[in-house]
Amino acid sequence: MTQNSIWTNKYFVAGMAAIACILWGSAFPVLKISYAELQLETADVSARMLIAGARFFLAGLMVFAVQGLILRQPVKVEKGSILPLLLLGLAQTGLQYFFFYNGVAVVSGIKSAILNAVGNFFVVIFAHFIYTNDRLNMGKVLGLIAGFGGIILVNWQPGAVIGWEFSLRGEGFLIFSGLTSALGTFWAKRLGKRINPITINAYQLTLGSLLLLGLGLPAFLDGQLTPTPLFWILFIYSAFLSAAAFSIWYILLKHNKAGEVTFYKFVIPISGTILSATLLPNEHFNLSMFIALLLVASGIGAVNRWQRNNG
Repeated sequence: MTQNSIWTNKYFVAGMAAIACILWGSAFPVLKISYAELQLETADVSARMLIAGARFFLAGLMVFAVQGLILRQPVKVEKGSILPLLLLGLAQTGLQYFFFYNGVAVVSGIKSAILNAVGNFFVVIFAHFIYTNDRLNMGKVLGLIAGFGGIILVNWQPGAVIGWEFSLRGEGFLIFSGLTSALGTFWAKRLGKRINPITINAYQLTLGSLLLLGLGLPAFLDGQLTPTPLFWILFIYSAFLSAAAFSIWYILLKHNKAGEVTFYKFVIPISGTILSATLLPNEHFNLSMFIALLLVASGIGAVNRWQRNNG
């Protein structure tokens, strides 16, 4: 079996896609534990940006190393591609993870894993207006209803006066993170027509991290962080999971139809909630969260199933 045929084998694709999604799902509890290790408060925005920037800069270097040293592929791009890659990095890594890191600091790991799935639904909605061959149909609409229904449910608080628990700095930032991720997806797809997807990933991680590092500069100059051995382990793992998951995902997208790969994204909220409930001592899985997770996972599976069936 040739290397290319391995990446199109349906069982191999399913396994690798699941691995990438589990890696992404593990980011939620890892991030919460990292914050606890550093004893960061909600207001420590600069410190969180420093961690995020260093993580994605290291992840970008990892991807460059794998591509150049292991895959033996060229990592240079034309000068005209630098600006588009910089803009992609600012959106896909810079803005997305500015919102993500600060949102997770306010919201529980379980809830973050469920809310993070909103980016998948934004992609489906935007695709309807961007691509003539990717219109909404009844299956996608039902999937969107289920997905957004789950997101509403996870924010529903029966004991509250209004019955709704939502803050701009918490849930709002996670939704903004999903929005910037969706916009970055279309930009990356456009660039992927003329640039190696792994190269795109390496550059966007590295260039996007510069924005986060800039925002984290005050924390670095003030020496706010006192890292522990556990933090360093989690930090290196975080960089690895970004480099590995994105690289696996982009290779799968290169050799397979997008719908056949993105179908497995329902694994992210499932793995994220299970790992958060298992690893975070103060987080517990309740019935409303279970139903919300079921709705969101079903919605992701449904919209991508109809995309896959439409080719």
